[in-house]
Amino acid sequence: MKKKMRKLLLWLIAAPFLLILLLQLYFFLQIGWWTYFNPSSTSFMRHQLSIMQEKNPKAQLKHTWVPYNRISNHLKRAIIASEDSNFSGHEGVDWVAMQKAYEKNLKKGKVVAGGSTITQQLAKNLFLSGERSYIRKGQEVVITYMLEFWMDKERIFEIYLNSVEWGVGVFGAEAASRHYYGTSAASLNAYQAARLAVMLPNPRFYDVNRGSGYLARRTDLILRRMNSAALP
Repeated sequence: MKKKMRKLLLWLIAAPFLLILLLQLYFFLQIGWWTYFNPSSTSFMRHQLSIMQEKNPKAQLKHTWVPYNRISNHLKRAIIASEDSNFSGHEGVDWVAMQKAYEKNLKKGKVVAGGSTITQQLAKNLFLSGERSYIRKGQEVVITYMLEFWMDKERIFEIYLNSVEWGVGVFGAEAASRHYYGTSAASLNAYQAARLAVMLPNPRFYDVNRGSGYLARRTDLILRRMNSAALP
């Protein structure tokens, strides 16, 4: 009886670790697949669609995949300048930015900042929820290094540009360009690109508050920084 109890206890301890390892293997292999094939959707996209369909069962996302070379370099530079100025140089995680975010969270007494790079944002969008917690952040970091292992920076950025949220049900550069400016992602000018980049931290808010003073001021700042942004 005691031997059976020990085996059961060991299994109860080992089972969660085994499940975690299997989950990491799934993430790793899925990312390997996406190195060569485009993801049709992300975890975050599916979550937002389910929320929209609770209000309107016929709701659909606006999303059209376009290749990297059919997205304006203005937009690429603007996003790097606004979201992750060292994107081309780091290995996926900016530990200095994360330390600053951690210190800010300590002062606030809760998780209010993440210090995420573009690769980390993609990791979250592909697989995770929008929940703010250190456990979720840890998983995000693991997936980030998987992305950097499998993919070069251009491929990471291509998937990011095609899957990031840009408004209520609006995902990816092509859908955002059509939604806000009635043009293609390839045709965006510098001002349009800078404005879209500034929307990224809170896209649903800016979708319905397009006259925001902060949005205008931040857009001017990003316009001045864009030319120094290094593209992968």
